[in-house]
Amino acid sequence: MGNKTSQSEFILLGLSDLTDSQIPVFLLILLIYVATLVGNLLIIFLVASDFHLQTPMYFSLGNLSALDILNSSISTSHLSFDMFTGNRLISYPTCISQVFFFTWFGSTEFFILDIMSYDRYVAICHPLHYTTMINIHLCAQIAFFSWLFRFVCCLVHVFCALRLAFPDPTIIPGLFCELYQLIQLSCSDTYLNYFLLYFDAISFGAPGFVITMLSYIYIFKTILTIKITDGRRKAYSTCSSHLTVVFIFYGAGFFNYYQLKNKNSLAGRLISLFYAVITPLLNPIIYSLRNSDLKGALHKSLSRRGTMF
Repeated sequence: MGNKTSQSEFILLGLSDLTDSQIPVFLLILLIYVATLVGNLLIIFLVASDFHLQTPMYFSLGNLSALDILNSSISTSHLSFDMFTGNRLISYPTCISQVFFFTWFGSTEFFILDIMSYDRYVAICHPLHYTTMINIHLCAQIAFFSWLFRFVCCLVHVFCALRLAFPDPTIIPGLFCELYQLIQLSCSDTYLNYFLLYFDAISFGAPGFVITMLSYIYIFKTILTIKITDGRRKAYSTCSSHLTVVFIFYGAGFFNYYQLKNKNSLAGRLISLFYAVITPLLNPIIYSLRNSDLKGALHKSLSRRGTMF
């Protein structure tokens, strides 16, 4: 048996099953990653440059786009390298770094989605008190706290993971290193790790999900009381994009971490691929297609640059 001091590298299973399609799949993942970068950077640029988009909702959307870029970069970089070179080895420090950043960015994204849910709740259920109940400064403070709080929590998880010993060789049946998988593969006593993991999920993950669902229950109850068709349609359009992203994010996360018991299956790894690589691309697509404010800001930005030339 190896331990954490002698364990220098792991073997990532990745998409090694697709032996005859490595290069086409590599090119597809690379294309998705480039599209993810372009789409989310465009949203960040529009939110930062257009005065009309400097509101709590779009500030949170900018945070969401930044997290999507970071998450996609962490999950895609090593996977693409492995597929291109055929090298399945990942060093212990790189694996631990992946665990930390992927957990940090992913868990922070849940908090940002919660903030956006509350913003939509106030905007639709209490429109007359919107400016007094929520503003961009409050949103910035909550977002900063979310990033910092999840940073500290993930440091605790990683420090506890550093004490784990692993068999030699250790084959990780996934596309990248994830905290839950490392705990499962360890040959040490993992009681503390599981306790922290479930305590974190129950104390912070579950309440956030409940808050989001309750927000939308009240939102839809309010929308149904609106008698004017145009008003009802406008109210629905202000939250439909975010609700779509919430269902995709929570749904993909649920299947990735709870439904798939056998991570050795190719289907399980494809679900992980969807969660980590494709979901960050869907967010800018959904918001750009369903949001007239973003499309208007993009049109104005292109028009301004057109007049410069």
